[in-house]
Amino acid sequence: MKKSDAFTGEKIVNAARVLIVDDDRLMQRLLSEIFNSSDKLEVVGTASDPYEARQLIKRLDPDVVTLDVVMPKMDGLTFLDKIMRLKPTPVVMVSSLVEDRASVALEAMEMGAIDVIAKPKLDRMHDLAYVEEIIEKIVNAASARSKVQSIQLAHKSRSIQNASNARVDLSYKQQLGSQSGVQSKGLQPIIAIGASTGGTVAITDVLKHLPSTTPAIVIAQHIPEAFSGQFAVRANKITAMEVCEAQHGQPILPGHVYVAPGDKHLLIERDGNGYRCKLDDGPPVNRHRPSVDVLFRTVAEIVGSKAVGVLLTGMGKDGAIGLKEMKDAGASTIAQDEESSVVWGMPGSAVAIGAAIMVEPLNQIYARLMELG
Repeated sequence: MKKSDAFTGEKIVNAARVLIVDDDRLMQRLLSEIFNSSDKLEVVGTASDPYEARQLIKRLDPDVVTLDVVMPKMDGLTFLDKIMRLKPTPVVMVSSLVEDRASVALEAMEMGAIDVIAKPKLDRMHDLAYVEEIIEKIVNAASARSKVQSIQLAHKSRSIQNASNARVDLSYKQQLGSQSGVQSKGLQPIIAIGASTGGTVAITDVLKHLPSTTPAIVIAQHIPEAFSGQFAVRANKITAMEVCEAQHGQPILPGHVYVAPGDKHLLIERDGNGYRCKLDDGPPVNRHRPSVDVLFRTVAEIVGSKAVGVLLTGMGKDGAIGLKEMKDAGASTIAQDEESSVVWGMPGSAVAIGAAIMVEPLNQIYARLMELG
């Protein structure tokens, strides 16, 4: 891989400082080669186990850490928990994306990891789109350093508050649920949600507050193919709604949540007085499949003014134009605010083009959905 002309072998001014933690020396070399090919990144150290990494984090103070899921001496999740408690730092998990590790990777994101990337393979080292995507994820993770610190503090505060007020929160949820009237005649409303970086956590934060009487929800989350099914399973455990990975031709029903598979676009079709899921393996849009723009566009066309669009945290611009189309079709549209977003790329792009009627912090979005539903 040819190194960027901007890289001179000296310390790169304003480049994000990366620490690689992986017990595989070959993987350390491959990741170093990818990251150092960009003038936006500088690998400042490598560690073969969490104990070595802990010392390097103290000494080097990196902007972002890449962390293997399976590690010697201490597993990746245990070390991630220590990082987030003692020195909140952007962490990107590096996984082989094997199916049986999907739940572990999702748990890592719930614990504070910014993202998960596939371990690079030698035969893809010259795949420019693949390399650029990995670099973009690391750069965006590094830019979220201050957000990681503030979000971790807010998470601790919220966890303490939720633990002490659990009964009050549940009672409030039931009261709101009784007021959420799903139309019994004609076409039902649909809520469409799109997200990317930080989205798995943001989505579950919204879903856990929603009652079973909530209108149907369709979701396009940028997520690897191996993770989408497990994400739906984990989300199903924390909400009164029924969550599943969407299947082609599946009826869309109130009180249910449909998550786009990690390698398919999710669209909706009319089915008499209702809707059904349509999965499509067409080319990526905005480099993503599923694409939020694809989902939002079909919801705008089919559901129109009875829809609600929500664009959550994520890098890039996917979903911004689709949210604008939903707004133009008469739908209510919400974008997550910058302060509560891990990365304000997607919702920020939507706000910039006037696609969002409301801009809300994450902890207020569920209440808006209940009002609009």
